[in-house]
Amino acid sequence: MVFAWKSAGLTYNRYLTVASRVVRRSLKEDKRVAAERRGEMDLRFAKWENGKMGETKNLAEANASAAVEAANKGGA
Repeated sequence: MVFAWKSAGLTYNRYLTVASRVVRRSLKEDKRVAAERRGEMDLRFAKWENGKMGETKNLAEANASAAVEAANKGGA
């Protein structure tokens, strides 16, 4: 038996993301706001060099700045 999310070409994590977003949007306003806040995430990472942790950075901001740098290098 193949699961519907698998036959649609989704990963399980993506399926859960979509399903949770649908549930949050179906809630009444007061509950929806609280649930959407719980759904946000803030990932951080740090590069380790020579056994020491470097500066901690926000993953979303680092990805955005890397995309801008890559676009600038490609267009130059």
